[in-house]
Amino acid sequence: MKSDLDYINHIYGEILFLREEFNKINKDSFLINNVLKRAFVRSIEIIGEASNKLSDSFKKKYPDPEWRKFAATRNHLVHGYFIVDYDIVWDLVENKIPTLYLQIAEIIEKEKTLFD
Repeated sequence: MKSDLDYINHIYGEILFLREEFNKINKDSFLINNVLKRAFVRSIEIIGEASNKLSDSFKKKYPDPEWRKFAATRNHLVHGYFIVDYDIVWDLVENKIPTLYLQIAEIIEKEKTLFD
């Protein structure tokens, strides 16, 4: 069974991927790049799924990330009946992922110091 920190590390890995790829491309190029669009969606799905798997006590301990919104976004992408608005995907990566990056990095640092 995976721990909360395992899930946080999954989230962090996907955030790093999204940030790296986002910084290499502009929106117009993104919207015509089918491989990257699918990769961004998959990363967001993983973030949402891992958010869903976190224990309630962990989410209460770290309430700042919008855990429910990321889980809901994942559900929409997975169960959206093949309809993905890539403008929304781009907006999410542009406007929500930077904040989530800072929040997750802080959580990892706090959790790391608990075991040092």
